[in-house]
Amino acid sequence: MTDLQIVWFKRDLRVHDHAALAAAAERGPVLPLFIVEPELWRQPDYAGRHWVFAAECLAELRERLAALGQPLIVRVGEAIPVLTALLDSFSVQALWSHEETGNGWTFRRDREVAAFLRSRAVPWSELPQNGVVRRLANRDQWSRIWESRMRAPLTAPVPLPRLHGIAPGPIPTSADLKLLPDPCPERQRGGRSAAERILDDFLMHRGREYRRAMSSPNTAFDGCSRLSAHLAWGSISMRELVQATRLRRDQVRALPAGAGRGWLGALSAFEGRLHWHCHFMQKLESEPELEFSNLHRACDGLRENEFDPQRLAAWSKGETGFPLVDACMRALKAGGWINFRMRAMLVSFSSYQLWLHWREPALVLARLFTDYEPGIHYSQIQMQSGTTGINTLRIYNPVKQSEDQDPEGRFVRRWVPELGRVPSEWIHTPWLMPADEQRRSNCVIGGQYPAPIVDHLAAARQARARLQAARRSPEAREEGRQILKTHGSRRRTPRRDVQSNGVRP
Repeated sequence: MTDLQIVWFKRDLRVHDHAALAAAAERGPVLPLFIVEPELWRQPDYAGRHWVFAAECLAELRERLAALGQPLIVRVGEAIPVLTALLDSFSVQALWSHEETGNGWTFRRDREVAAFLRSRAVPWSELPQNGVVRRLANRDQWSRIWESRMRAPLTAPVPLPRLHGIAPGPIPTSADLKLLPDPCPERQRGGRSAAERILDDFLMHRGREYRRAMSSPNTAFDGCSRLSAHLAWGSISMRELVQATRLRRDQVRALPAGAGRGWLGALSAFEGRLHWHCHFMQKLESEPELEFSNLHRACDGLRENEFDPQRLAAWSKGETGFPLVDACMRALKAGGWINFRMRAMLVSFSSYQLWLHWREPALVLARLFTDYEPGIHYSQIQMQSGTTGINTLRIYNPVKQSEDQDPEGRFVRRWVPELGRVPSEWIHTPWLMPADEQRRSNCVIGGQYPAPIVDHLAAARQARARLQAARRSPEAREEGRQILKTHGSRRRTPRRDVQSNGVRP
């Protein structure tokens, strides 16, 4: 078997709009490869729920590749030994993949793979799959590049010659990979077919209420697109989403007057979030150290030396004594998803009221988010925790958020059953209930439900003062200007979008 082109699938588990697959197929027979890397799945930001979703995507990818002529080849092991075995067994002309903005582990692995391939004189072509620009000099032309990529034609699946004598290999289970049990009973299912159904449902039915529904956890589960996990694992491409959204917008504009009421604003808002999705990924692409260190180094030492593991444990379990915070954490554990505003509140609460350095809470959330996308995750964590030096400090009041986003306490009562019988007047502040009301509600504070872990108002005031003080020095201000020059958006965006940019569409 000669002149093979290997296509290395990573977080791009589809055949539609797959530039690397299309380019490789033009040059010869394709060996489509996915490498299950056990060491990657032992990293502290990954969990069983991620693998189960990815494995569902892989199973359908294998079916769709088989329909084109050649099923997916799956190998378990580290990348260089797997590639070495293939290069020693076949005449491989080139390796193809999409560019990946992954975590620090995948970044190091890719550098090692690149050096290995150079030593074997095998070219590796990495093609863009979204609006993230590798080796970007500055942000001045970034929006223009994003737009040109989104307008480019979609690549169609092409027939693939069957490769005989190569065993496809099984897709391992979580048990095979020795992953810890990670029950997530309300998790979305992975795979291209699910992504297509969700997209059609959102653009044709659910999406009309997108802007109104995205903030409250009572409405966001239906009102948001719910495509973020599919974007993260690549069962659908960013370009597909942008072009489908624009096509739907054109269809709405052609409707009789009044027939598309609400749709144009919703579609415009959704497309804006798709733009922000790549904008935040670009930050990690340009500065990989964001995963580990404060972007604004004036924040170094503020929280790190005061880290309280007991506070982290209470927050992680959904036992802080603040009903909406606890409800969001428990819902996230059960389903792998929560809406953007509630994510921001969780990070804000851990960073300001609990004064936890962001790194450990970031790992907790990464393991819980089925749609964990490292580029977005660490950029957003730092923004919400106040360590970027260029963003307004957004300190969420957990009581006000509960009153605003869950006024009747429906979401809280579902996910914090200890509060199920608490009257609505106390549902947001159960610690203020009179003792006899606590007994009648079967919710004794400090017994059935914990007392608040902190005085949230006093803690927020202190956190704001400490961070503002750290930003005041001339050196800190100059550093902030340099960060803005490197990472700041050049696109003028209405303030309401900046404040609530739902980068998990």
